[in-house]
Amino acid sequence: MDAAEFDKFAEEYRQLHTQNIKASGETPDYFADYKVRDVAVDLARHSLPERPRLLDFGCGVGSSMPYFRKYLPEAQVTGLDVSRKSLELAEQQHAGAAEFLWFDGGKLPFEDRSFDVVFTACVFHHIPADEHERLFAEIRRVLKPAAPFFIFEHNPRNPLTVHAVNTCPFDENAVLIDAATIRRRLEAAGFAETRAVYRIFFPRMLKALRAIEPYLRRVPFGAQYYVEAIA
Repeated sequence: MDAAEFDKFAEEYRQLHTQNIKASGETPDYFADYKVRDVAVDLARHSLPERPRLLDFGCGVGSSMPYFRKYLPEAQVTGLDVSRKSLELAEQQHAGAAEFLWFDGGKLPFEDRSFDVVFTACVFHHIPADEHERLFAEIRRVLKPAAPFFIFEHNPRNPLTVHAVNTCPFDENAVLIDAATIRRRLEAAGFAETRAVYRIFFPRMLKALRAIEPYLRRVPFGAQYYVEAIA
């Protein structure tokens, strides 16, 4: 993980992101909102404590923080990132929403079984493939038994997503990963159960068709997907 690369784009992240997803007709807030909303819906199937501890791995400038407050208001959120500049901006923009901590890319700075949920959004395509299994094992270490890990990623089977990533300055070194590969690496890291859910099939101009998206979640061509893995 190259912290300098993330530091370079921290201040203009939102502007670049907005420009890059223009073809979708949506804003970065739309994509941040749906992710946390999906997680909140899925967490209803789990037995969580009254104030669950949630780790946002690779939190960046804190784009998900307003939606944790909206959909998971009782959660105690920790944001973790390798980019000190991103964390500085997250602290400024979301003061009080979470505890923000720096990560050196090695061992997670937490005790075993510290978290009830781990969430990560479009982070692992920035991390070299040979680091994935080790980091997944670290995430599993800090999760409580049977706790969920939600990993959202761009779908390399979707041509519009591939184009967006290929033309995005902060994705210049990104390597997209398909859901099957993520699942294999999670299972190799010791996660007992995984499932993939595909999301974002229609741009805003076809918004009326989004009503059928719940029926398409196993169709592997959505713009993004998430894998839920159980520790």
